[in-house]
Amino acid sequence: MKPVSNTFFCRADVVAIAREMIGMEIFTNINQQKVGGIITETEAYSGETDHASHAFGGRRTPRTEIMYHQGGTLYVYLCYGIHSLLNIVTNNMGIPHAVLIRGIEPVCGELLMLQRLKKEKRTNKTFYGPGNVAKALGIHYSQSGMLLEKNNSDFSVWIEPRKNQIDDDDIVAAPRIGVDYAGEDAMLPWRFTRKTSL
Repeated sequence: MKPVSNTFFCRADVVAIAREMIGMEIFTNINQQKVGGIITETEAYSGETDHASHAFGGRRTPRTEIMYHQGGTLYVYLCYGIHSLLNIVTNNMGIPHAVLIRGIEPVCGELLMLQRLKKEKRTNKTFYGPGNVAKALGIHYSQSGMLLEKNNSDFSVWIEPRKNQIDDDDIVAAPRIGVDYAGEDAMLPWRFTRKTSL
């Protein structure tokens, strides 16, 4: 299937993008080893006005500078010095919006993903949590700044459209996780989950 165009991620409404990404499929191809899964949970971060965003208040550091790139860019950062977390930058150049991918349901390469996670078998939580997602997909914070792109290189990441329609009622909106420091913004219902994955 043809990948989602990066123009999808260059739109202004990061919350709508995060919601619409539920049910899409994300893939990586690393050294000719393809893995991927259905996106089951996302979180939206609305840049300079969002207290939960790394770019709140116009903060620009060597790490967050990637958030100011064009939509469709990978923003991968290291959490607690251990976990790489995968975000997709959205909106136009200079506007630091991003969507964090928090959960997937494997559709190919499950055995390799389990090996990367050092797991022997899959449970309901194996591919849940942004650290597990990035590790299972083989994504590392050193790849931050790359574009979503399906190509024949040693490393590529891309997202494909939903293969099945998802009713609006099947997507749950809830507050984001781990952003208590963000005050009122911590309560914004900008985390999206498919009901069947709850």
